Amino acid sequence: MSADGLETPAQRKRAGSESTFLGSKTIPDDHAILAIPKKGRLNEKCIKLLQGAGLEYTRPDRVDVAVCDNLPIVLVFLPASDIAKFVGEGNVDLGITGLDHVMEADVDVNVLVELGFGKCSLSVQAPVNSKITDVRAQLCGKRIATSFPKIAADYFAKLDPTKATAVRELSGSVEAACGLGLADAVVDLVETGTTMRAAGLEEVEVIMKTQACLLSNKSSKHQAIIDLLKTRVEGYLTATRYLMISYNIERSKLPEASKITPGKKSPNVSPLEMEGWCAVSSLVNKKGSAEVMDRLRPLAPRTFSCSKSATRACEVQN
Repeated sequence: MSADGLETPAQRKRAGSESTFLGSKTIPDDHAILAIPKKGRLNEKCIKLLQGAGLEYTRPDRVDVAVCDNLPIVLVFLPASDIAKFVGEGNVDLGITGLDHVMEADVDVNVLVELGFGKCSLSVQAPVNSKITDVRAQLCGKRIATSFPKIAADYFAKLDPTKATAVRELSGSVEAACGLGLADAVVDLVETGTTMRAAGLEEVEVIMKTQACLLSNKSSKHQAIIDLLKTRVEGYLTATRYLMISYNIERSKLPEASKITPGKKSPNVSPLEMEGWCAVSSLVNKKGSAEVMDRLRPLAPRTFSCSKSATRACEVQN
């Protein structure tokens, strides 16, 4: 058993078909194990996501394992940087963590859903006064500090395989490495850039864009539970990102209106008792809903409304 209280795949197999042991918890064999970040902003977002997906559980204080009351799922709370490794090795069936951690762990997993939160860039950052304009010419062969040693080493080796770039792994306060004389540049995550600029650094190259994602082990025996959770998560994300608008329109104008409201796949069109008219319902992105309404009004003046679940609703009638 690992220091985190997680079994290796071999240990799980030896546990038999009736149960799995996770620290002090005995987990029924028909339960899938889902790992989520144990702290920070990702944890808060994950908790909200799981609530939206309908998972009900009680987590005792100071305990990093919780059994769901209404689904055969067990939650384990782990450092975000460890989750991809545990999913890939089969210690857990599912996990939520950043795409950057997946690449750093170098594991073969299924990326089921990109969740749209935790968005940031993994970037090369250097002191502003160093005036780096060419990463290959000015930083390959130099000292790089990072919490992502594999990604950083691969990146610089690909840029110039003839130079040995010294990549030093740091677990925290990476942005301070240049100021302390430990590195010539760093590879670190950039969300707003506030921490980077406070440390006197600037972004000189983006290695990858990342965000939180739902992962699964490719060999998990709980595929039905994985599919169910994936469907629930996708449904919750659709409900939070989109709203349903409905309007009546002359059928002759439907092709033009459909370009404005194409929906996720296509709009839902139903005939009306009034000859030559139809009713249309379509999902639109909440962020652009006001513009969509403005563009539709000249085409559909008789009725225009947003669904009750919308955060902004309006209705225009002649």
